[in-house]
Amino acid sequence: MTTQRTKLLDDPELRPFLPLLWVAWSDGDLEEDDLAALRSRVEAMPWLRPAARHALETWLAPDAPPSQREMRTLLDTIHKVSATLSPERRRDLAGLGAELADEGTLRALTELEDALGGGAASELFVHAEAARERPEKAEPQEQAPPFDVGALGAWLDGDVKPVRDRARAFLADPEHRAYGLSMPDYRAKVASWLADLAARGFGQRAYPGITTDEKDLNAFIATFETLAMGDLSLVVRFGVQFGLFGGSIFFLGTEAQRRKWLPQVVNLELPGCFAMSEVGHGSDVQSLETRATWDVASRTFVLHTPAESARKDWVGGAAQHARMATVFAQLEVDGEGHGIHAFLVPIRDTEGNLLEGVRAGDSGHKMGLNGVDNGRLWFDHVRVPEHAMLGRFAWMNADGHYESAIANPKKRFFTMLGTLVGGRISVATASVTAAKVGLAIAIRYASARRQFGPEDGVEMPLLDYPTHQRRLLPRLATTYVLSLAVARLRSGFGQRMREEDAGDTRELEASAAALKALASWHAVETLRECRQACGGQGYLLVNRLPDLCADVEVFTTFEGDNTVLLQLVAKSLLTGFKKRFESTGVAGIARHLLGKARIAVAEKNLLAVRRTDPEHLRDRAFHLAALKYREERLLETAAGRLRKRLEAKRDAHAAMLEVQEHLVALARAHADRLALQWFDEAVAVCPDPQLVPWLDRLGALHALTRLREEAAFFLSEGYFDAQKERALRKETTALLGELRQGAVGLVDAFAIPDACLAAPIAFMDPAHPRW
Repeated sequence: MTTQRTKLLDDPELRPFLPLLWVAWSDGDLEEDDLAALRSRVEAMPWLRPAARHALETWLAPDAPPSQREMRTLLDTIHKVSATLSPERRRDLAGLGAELADEGTLRALTELEDALGGGAASELFVHAEAARERPEKAEPQEQAPPFDVGALGAWLDGDVKPVRDRARAFLADPEHRAYGLSMPDYRAKVASWLADLAARGFGQRAYPGITTDEKDLNAFIATFETLAMGDLSLVVRFGVQFGLFGGSIFFLGTEAQRRKWLPQVVNLELPGCFAMSEVGHGSDVQSLETRATWDVASRTFVLHTPAESARKDWVGGAAQHARMATVFAQLEVDGEGHGIHAFLVPIRDTEGNLLEGVRAGDSGHKMGLNGVDNGRLWFDHVRVPEHAMLGRFAWMNADGHYESAIANPKKRFFTMLGTLVGGRISVATASVTAAKVGLAIAIRYASARRQFGPEDGVEMPLLDYPTHQRRLLPRLATTYVLSLAVARLRSGFGQRMREEDAGDTRELEASAAALKALASWHAVETLRECRQACGGQGYLLVNRLPDLCADVEVFTTFEGDNTVLLQLVAKSLLTGFKKRFESTGVAGIARHLLGKARIAVAEKNLLAVRRTDPEHLRDRAFHLAALKYREERLLETAAGRLRKRLEAKRDAHAAMLEVQEHLVALARAHADRLALQWFDEAVAVCPDPQLVPWLDRLGALHALTRLREEAAFFLSEGYFDAQKERALRKETTALLGELRQGAVGLVDAFAIPDACLAAPIAFMDPAHPRW
C-alpha cells in the first residue's frame, strides 16, 4: 500500500494538491469531519480523471493515515516540484494548501519553509491572509446563457428523456470511464461494464414483446445514443450484443427462436457476435462465399469457409468473448443456391474454448476502439441443427425441402437486410452524440481559455475570436440539425417496425443510409476540428479528444461504407424518379416539365438571385428551396447521363461507374435537404417560444454554411450571383457573433455527465492562475 500510494505522487495532475495532503496529515491527528470536508472538495472537482480522484481518496482515507516514510516522500516530492518553479509560482503551488486549510492547520504551512526554501511558506501565509481581506480583481466572466438551458435540454431529449436520464446516471459514475489502459485490460474493463449494463436490464428494451413491454425500438436506440456520451468501445460492445447479435434473432428468427434465445442474450448468459462481412467482399453481402449446405439425411447444415477470402472479418466479440455467432452464408440445398441466410453457430463453450471446426483470430491493435475484441472466424465443415437457421422468412419443411414466404430470391435478400436497418440508425445517432461531446469540451474550453488581446493586457477568450467561432459554431449548428434529424429517423423506424407488416421499407432504408453517412462524416470532421481548436491541450489523452477522434473514425465504415451507402441512396432516388412517369405516362412528364418551369421562374428571377437582405438570407424557405433545387437538378442530370449511355447500348454497370461521382453528389444533396427539412419540421412544433429564435439561428447558420460550401454549383446554375454569395458570407459572420453569446449554454443543453466529459479543459482554463 505504501509503495503504491507514494507512486501516485508522480501524477502531474496531483501536484497542485501536494500541499493540501501535507497540511491534512502533518499534525497526524486530523479528525474524520475534517477529512470528510477535504474529500468533499475533491468530489466537487469533476474535471479530475478517475485515476487522479482515486489517488487523492487513498491519501485522504481516515482509516489509513500515511506513515512517516510516506510523509517524508510527500515532502521530498513537494521540494522536487517546487525547485523548478519561480518564487511566484511556488507561492501559487503552496497557496492551494493555504486556501483549503482551516485555522487549526494553517500553522502546518510553516513547516513547508525548508521544502520551498527561503521562508516561502511564511511569505505565502501573509500573501494568503492579505488576499482574504482585499476584494478579488474582477475579470471578464462568461455570461449566463440567454435562454433556459434545462428547457432546451428537455426538449432535445423529447419523450425518451427518462430513458436518457437512466443512461446518464450509469455514465455519471467515474468508474465507467478509463483511459491509457493496455488492450487486454481495456477489453476486460469494457466487458465488466457490459455485464453491469446487462445486470441493470439495459438490453431488455431491444426486444419489444419478448423481454420488454416497450412498443418499439425507440427507447433502445435512445439508450444506445446516450451511452455514446461515454466510452465508445462500450457502445460498440453494447450494440453488437443487443443490437446486432440479439437483433438478428429478433428480426430474422421465428417466435420460438426468439423466446428461446433472447432472454439469454439480455442477461449476457449468451455472449454473441455478428459475422456478416468477409475479408474478400466487404459491403457486397450478396457475394459472400461462406457456405451452408443442407444435409437432409441428418437434417443439419454444414457451414464451411471455402477460401481465405471467405474469412469472416472485423467481428466484434469474436476474438475473445463471444460464445455464439450469427453467421451469414450462402444456402445450398441439393446443389441449388437459395442466397444469403443467417445461422446461429456456437463457437465457444462455457469455459471460453473454441469448439471443433471453429478457428478464431484476433484483429489486433486498431486505430481506436481497442476495448472491443474484434476478431476473425473460419469454419471447417461445422454442423449445426436444423433450427439453427433463423427461420422467419425461410425454413426446411418436413420433407427436407426449402420453403420461403418470399418467392423472389432478390426480394427475400433485401427484405432480410431491411430488417437490420436499425444498426445504421444507431450508428447515425451515436455519431451525432460523439460530435456533441467533442464540441462541449472544445467550446467550454474556448470560453475560458484566454490568449492575446488589446494593449491594456486583458486577454480575450478564444471563443471571442471570429476565426475560432468559424471553426466551431457552424459545426455546433450542424450538430443540432442532425440531432433533430436522427431523432425523427429513430422515431420513424420505431413506428414502422411496430407495424405487423412493415411493407416497403426502401424509403426508410434510403433515409437511414443517407443520414448515417452524413452524421458519421460530420462526427469525424467535427472531432478533428475540436482537437485542433484546443491546441496542445487537445492532444492530451486526459482531455479525451484524441480517443474520440480515433474511435469515431470507423463509424464511416460501420454498417456499410459511406460512399457505398450513398450510391445505394442515389439508386433509390433514380428508381423513384423513373416511377414518377411510369404510372402517369405523358401527362406525368408534362406535369413534371411544367413544375420545373415554375421553379425556374420562381427561383431564378433577378430579384431572387440578387436579394441580399438578412430577412431573406435567414428565411428557411429560401434555404430549403435552394437545397431542393440542387437535389432535383442533380437527379435530373444524373438520370439524363445514364439514359444517354443506356440508349447507346452501354453496359448498365459500366454506365453507373461513369457517373458514380455524380450519384454520390446527388445522394449527399438529398441527405442535406432531408436533414434540414426534418430539423425545420421539429422546430416548427417547439412549444417554447424562448428557444425558437436560437434554433432558427442554428438552422440558418447550418444552411448558409452548406450553401456557401456548394457556391460553385449555385453560381454556375445562376441560382445566385457573386453579390449574393458575398452577402451569405456576411450574414454567416453575423450569426456567429449572435450564437457566441449562447454557445456554452447550447452545449450544456446536451446534458453530458461530467464523468463523460472527463477532460480538465472542459471545466476550467489550465493556464489560468487560479487553476
